[in-house]
Amino acid sequence: MVKILIVEDERKTGDYLRQGLSEAGFVADLARDGIDGAHLATQNDYDLVVLDVMLPGMDGWEVLRRIRAQGRSMPVLFLTARDQVDDRVKGLELGADDYLVKPFAFSELLARVRTLLRRGLGREQQRLQVADLELDLLRRRVVRAGKRIDLTAKEFALLELLLRRQGEVLPRSLIASQVWDMNFDSDTNVIEVAVRRLRAKVDDDFEPKLIHTVRGMGYVIEAPEQT
Repeated sequence: MVKILIVEDERKTGDYLRQGLSEAGFVADLARDGIDGAHLATQNDYDLVVLDVMLPGMDGWEVLRRIRAQGRSMPVLFLTARDQVDDRVKGLELGADDYLVKPFAFSELLARVRTLLRRGLGREQQRLQVADLELDLLRRRVVRAGKRIDLTAKEFALLELLLRRQGEVLPRSLIASQVWDMNFDSDTNVIEVAVRRLRAKVDDDFEPKLIHTVRGMGYVIEAPEQT
């Protein structure tokens, strides 16, 4: 799953960005000050950082310096009300990959995010595939045997997780934490329902069947061995 870190202290803007990026199919974390932002960015593997400049605790310039000082090369998009040319030049010289001035249109932000991710992801990471099932991470598209399949955001995240770890049996507890960000409760059937709906879309009308239940253990996606 593509993970994005948002570092934004203005509460409404931060919540708006997190909701919008989550609805676009990304995993979005939010830090509300520079210190937390720097810690998360240097201790976790993010695919992209959306970073404000004017932050409490530590400004965005210093957050970016610390990211680059650790040799981390994930794209960084500055999103700030500072619109002077000198500010843009400073941000780019520090190692930012793009600079968007507030107020902004979310559609433009999303387009820039996808462009930066396209640059940062290798070709092998942009698409995940098993048999004739293909998932395009950037376009958020799924195709099987040439037929487009429409998935919800959660179904897409579940399929992406299975494909990234294809051939590996994933326990329900792992799926719950990775896709729903919750601790697994054996009394809930949310995972079984989600897998059933995903199977109905990607397996029911096709052969061979790719999503399998390993009783008492979890779920796995894999193509049958060629004989």
